[in-house]
Amino acid sequence: MKVGTRGSRLALKQTEDIIAKLSRIIPDRIEKVIVKTSGDKIKDSQLYKIDRKGIFTKELDNAVLEERVDFAVHSLKDVPTEIDEDLTIAAVPEREPPHEVLVSRLDWDELPANSRIGTSSLRREAFCKHYKEEFKLEPLRGNIDTRIRKVMEGEIDATIMAEAGLKRLGLEENIKRRFPLKYITPPAGQGALAVITRKDNPKLDLIKKLNHYRSLQEVKAEKSVLKGLGVGCQWPLGVIAQARNKKLYLYAILLSREGDILSRVTLEGPINKAQELGERAANEMEDYL
Repeated sequence: MKVGTRGSRLALKQTEDIIAKLSRIIPDRIEKVIVKTSGDKIKDSQLYKIDRKGIFTKELDNAVLEERVDFAVHSLKDVPTEIDEDLTIAAVPEREPPHEVLVSRLDWDELPANSRIGTSSLRREAFCKHYKEEFKLEPLRGNIDTRIRKVMEGEIDATIMAEAGLKRLGLEENIKRRFPLKYITPPAGQGALAVITRKDNPKLDLIKKLNHYRSLQEVKAEKSVLKGLGVGCQWPLGVIAQARNKKLYLYAILLSREGDILSRVTLEGPINKAQELGERAANEMEDYL
């Protein structure tokens, strides 16, 4: 079998983790095939200014459709709410912590006025403006190691990143602060992986065994908010669902680009009604778009 992956250190580590788990289920040898995506090629633009869906996933999905690979591994937050009708998200393995974290020499409350904060996320920019209007926000692209290096060498003063990526690469020592989920709310699907394959893949039922039920229901609710609102990274939207016992607790927040809170929704419902819960949240927020 062949698995498609991006070539970054994080993408390769994520794919290797999936291969290890799948190898316990499927006896086939699994070979990695590196595919360069549009998002990897575009280095000089903030992501939310790129008017294109699936910039980190489309080329990988095409490789699956064209049967150059049998399946692909994505960061679930990069997967568009609508994918090709011949593809399916076969599995969402157990999710890593979805928190946002600060990478800096100084803690959040110690950063002085005019500190240079590097990010290419409109959502992170909006949260920074909401809490710290005096920050200087600067574009920052590159893999995790590059962004950390730019902070530690003083090119910028701080950046905000996903805890999951740092944890997967063993780089937790660079975390200065872990933000509460309602303080800086992550994007839908953060911390989760998506294993995508063709619907007619004969190994589909075996790949599905990688699913982690609670993680799957959480991201299903989160992605349903995005789908219901019809938005992507062009809006400062944070959404997080957490499964506890047989219930799902969902929190979504929409900000303006200037950092003002436009809408905030807190809901709960049965864990097996994840999609409906996300749709309810979207209905409550849609008037603010």
